[in-house]
Amino acid sequence: MESKARKQIKKGVAFSLMVTSVVLVFMMFFGVMMLLNQGNVVKISAQLFYKVMTIHGTGMIGIAALGGSAIMWYYLSKYIHLNPKVFFTNLILSLIGVVMILAAIFVFNFSDGWTFLYPLPSASAKLNGSAGALFFLFGLLLLGIGYLVMYFYLAARLIKEYGGLGKSLGWDYIFRGKKGYGPPAAVVATTMVIIANSTGILAGATAIVESIVNILNPKFTFDPMLAKHLTYAFGHIFANCTIYMAVIAVYEVLSEYTGRPWKSNKAFLIAWNFSTLFTLMIYTHHLLMDFAVPRWMLIIGQIFSYANGLPVMVVTAYGALMIVFRSAVKWDFASSMMFLAMFGWVAGAVPAIIDATIVVNHVMHNTKWVPGHFHTYMGMGVIAMIFGFMYYFTKTEGTQKQKGIDNLAISTYFFFFTGLAGSFLYAGKISTPRRWAEHLPEWTGADQVGALCGVLIIIAAVIFTIRFIIGLRTLGKNSETNSLKSVS
Repeated sequence: MESKARKQIKKGVAFSLMVTSVVLVFMMFFGVMMLLNQGNVVKISAQLFYKVMTIHGTGMIGIAALGGSAIMWYYLSKYIHLNPKVFFTNLILSLIGVVMILAAIFVFNFSDGWTFLYPLPSASAKLNGSAGALFFLFGLLLLGIGYLVMYFYLAARLIKEYGGLGKSLGWDYIFRGKKGYGPPAAVVATTMVIIANSTGILAGATAIVESIVNILNPKFTFDPMLAKHLTYAFGHIFANCTIYMAVIAVYEVLSEYTGRPWKSNKAFLIAWNFSTLFTLMIYTHHLLMDFAVPRWMLIIGQIFSYANGLPVMVVTAYGALMIVFRSAVKWDFASSMMFLAMFGWVAGAVPAIIDATIVVNHVMHNTKWVPGHFHTYMGMGVIAMIFGFMYYFTKTEGTQKQKGIDNLAISTYFFFFTGLAGSFLYAGKISTPRRWAEHLPEWTGADQVGALCGVLIIIAAVIFTIRFIIGLRTLGKNSETNSLKSVS
């Protein structure tokens, strides 16, 4: 018999994934709206454009984190006992935070972008009233609190189970010569996320609280450069950790489909430990254009941005190839999406590494080259993993069967996402600025190609979402069938 806690975990995961998939479609719609406006196909006001830009950037990262945390929680619960109430606490706080952010943007006209760089929220408060800025900042703060509650709880459980976070990162095997294989990949990845993302969230919370105090008491001021460091440390780490949570599904699904366990050998453990360190350090590549930043920090940003792409990405991508090579893997929606997501992750890292070069960054960073890298990384990496896990979930926990339309949707999604990412990178090549509501005629061609690709991506995402929601109706039937078989 399945435990009550396990059933509650599955319900929480199912609800989180449903919210994730629906919100993803809306965020994609907002993205296409911006491209259509920049491509002079439709016209919206500049104020609406920056509102849409704010919700698109904030919403995409936030919802990817929600989907990634559902994957992380689902698999980690296989190895250690977890209290589902903690997961629901994070979920509820996240939803309340999202509602506050939506109210800030569409009711109180907040449109400063996800970065909320000090003193922009204060300037926005003076222009449109303090409600919008405060709703946005408190909404973000609530989101952060929800994740901290979850991460601190998971840290306590891992410490109790393994004797410390160092041991759940495999330090016994790396430094003390312990033989065999380390903790499961899900445990190692979760530990990394706890350390890195907790640090990032606390940095962001510091900047948020200082901005809130500044709005309430304008006499209170602080160093804008410090605020920028705290903000980008938060944003970069949080965005990176979405894929470190979601990649757990790659390890688990491909292992199951090939019948080959993904072992935490010494190379695997060293890679994840390096990635834990590098992820905390490389946010400075977002500040390479700031002349006031100490030179040594910029050098760190460049060198370790190069290095960060190697440990986990290479180990995971190479591992995915090796675990599939000459195996009897059955290619369906889940396994195909997980394998293709490895391509998206690797491909998205290449323009990121190029942009992390200081002399290139000075020319390219404020162009569409950066969203080109990011859309490849997120859309063809993180989001592909989440969509793949959605199908896996309804197949294993229910009786969802793959259909021909699923194959068509996968092909459509990846083909046109390649086109979308390519349109961004080409726009960056011709120096098309990002974050501009209006584009010159020579820039609009790439915008129009991107918008067309975006429409077809949305169609594929809608198919994924509808199929997932239909599949949710079959949850529990698989386990009931297995129980009947065992009784008979």
